[in-house]
Order: sequence, then C-alpha cells, then structure tokens
Amino acid sequence: MSANGSPSGQQPTATYESAFLKACRREPVPHAPVWFMRQAGRSLPEYRKVREGVPMLESCMRPELVTEITLQPVRRHNVDAAIYFSDIVVPLKAIGIDLDIKPGVGPVVERPIRTRADLAQLRDLTPEDVSYVTEAIGMLTAELGATPLIGFAGAPFTLASYLVEGGPSRTYENAKAMMYGDPELWADLLDRLADITAGFLKVQIEAGASAVQLFDSWAGALAPADYRGSVMRASAKVFDAVAGYGVPRIHFGVGTGELLGLMGEAGADVVGVDWRVPLDEAARRVGPGKALQGNLDPTVLFAGTEAVEAKAREVLDAAAGLEGHVFNLGHGVMPNTDPDALTRLVDYVHSRSAR
Repeated sequence: MSANGSPSGQQPTATYESAFLKACRREPVPHAPVWFMRQAGRSLPEYRKVREGVPMLESCMRPELVTEITLQPVRRHNVDAAIYFSDIVVPLKAIGIDLDIKPGVGPVVERPIRTRADLAQLRDLTPEDVSYVTEAIGMLTAELGATPLIGFAGAPFTLASYLVEGGPSRTYENAKAMMYGDPELWADLLDRLADITAGFLKVQIEAGASAVQLFDSWAGALAPADYRGSVMRASAKVFDAVAGYGVPRIHFGVGTGELLGLMGEAGADVVGVDWRVPLDEAARRVGPGKALQGNLDPTVLFAGTEAVEAKAREVLDAAAGLEGHVFNLGHGVMPNTDPDALTRLVDYVHSRSAR
C-alpha cells in the first residue's frame, strides 16, 4: 500500500477523497465529517429486529448479518463513515479462548490468564480464523462505494484486562496486580496480544477497510507513568505493524485526558478524545501533527434539539483551529438514544461546518 491508502502503483480508491479520510490526513474538508462510536447497535429498531434471537458473538460471525448491521446507520443517519460491526473479543474467540458475551454483563472468560502457563491459550491469529471478516468486508465495500469503512480492534491493555480479570471490572485489581507484581509476565501477555490485534487489523485492511481504530476502552484506569512504562510499547507495536498500509490509525480510550499525549505518541494519526477535555485543550496536550476525533457528551442527545445543537456548536468552535477534526461523540451511542436525534445531529454538523 502507498501512503494514500490505495494499493501501491494504483489509482487512489473511491474513498480517498471522502471528507472523513481528508480530515484524518489533516487536509481541507468540505464539512466536518461525522460518525458515531456504536452507531450500529441497540439504539436502532432495525438492529434489534435483525439481532432477535441471535447471540452477540454469533452475529459477529455471520457476514450477511454483519453487512446489514454495519450499513444500517449509514442509510439512516447519512454519516461520513461506517464502522465494521464486531466486538473487541472476536479475535480472542477466534483463536480458541473460551469466552462468551453475556447479556447485561459483557465478555466473560472461562479460564482467566493468571500464570505464565496460561499464556499458552494465546496462539497467533491467522486470516483463516476470521474468514467471515474478510467475506463481510468484501460485501460491505461493494455496498459502501465512496463511504469509508473503519475497521477496529481492542488494544492490548483492554484485552489483557478482560483476560486477567475474567470479565468486566471497575478496579482492575488482578490486571494491575500482574502489571506491578510480575512485570515480565505482564509484558509477555501484552506482547502476544499486540501480535493478535495487529493480525486482526491486517485482515480488515487487506479486505478493504479504509481506516482502523484501536479501542483502549479501559486505559483511563492507568496513571501516565504506568501507561508509558507498562502499556504504550504494546499499543505502539500494533500501530507499527499496520503503518505500511498507509491507512489512518485512530486511537481512542475513555477517561484518558491525562494520557492524550502518550496515546498520540504511541503511533496514532488521529487521537480520539472523550467529552471530559475540550478539543482545543486536547490539541495542546496531543501536540502538532495529529488530527483529533470527538467529542460530544453522548448524554446530551437526551436533552432536546436546541441543547444538542448548542453543545455541538461548542465542539465545533473548540475544533475550529485544529489541523484535522472528525466529529464524534465522546463515547458510544447509548442504547436508549432516539435515532432521529443522531440523524438531526449529522445534518446540523454538516451544515454548521460547511466551508
């Protein structure tokens, strides 16, 4: 791949001139591009209908279903990018980790990783392990045309936390105990997960994804010194592994205001910002040479059109001096969000930011 995200020696792909990819490359855009984390999902009645009776992990492994779910918000909201419908634990399931996504709980791991012997569970991921991903992305890019598709994966720290804790956690006591108490085991765990994650992103890019996002959902639990010393190297390994493809690399975490500079330093082209830090301040923390993504508080969408537009204006005003800005929420769309509020928000951002 060349640095423009198109195969080397060939013309740029249909998505190359899209507002989303231009913003990621920090080039002038006709309007601020918009997409939403969790834009495909429980807020949409059409999603609930097609998912009826289908377990979450199974839905991620059916190419036709993945294609339909990924396209639903593009059709409904006129967003500037689609994000591949999957879950961060899919590559772990694909290599044989005994886990399931339990409704109302989240991913639950049958045999948590606590010892060096447990690392044997983590073999390399091959494209054959996730052939349904390649198939679904082929179907999606044919349907999407000039609309970019964002691939994604969970970052090594967040995946490690699930694997060590055995499920969701608020304290990360087992993961942090390993990080502090057995730093060599911790480093080896994250290194293996970096390879698996990089493999999963490569499959998506080679199948046709125009950009990728690394979700470090739980990194906000870390102090900057711990992130730099015990986590950042693994995330950097993932970004380095896909650098040669030339597609924009986005890095996002929740509660990561203190880590924004380091998350950019890890190798992202675009740093995602949650709603806690204004974008102009985030730009100061991240430094030059990166685009930013964000960062409307998802709960504002429950407050009525006038309030949504006022808060969206604040985000756009804070982003006015940025080299590149992708409008998004500061976290995922909440399940009870009115889909029409999202559609109106896309229209508002497009018209308000039109150049």
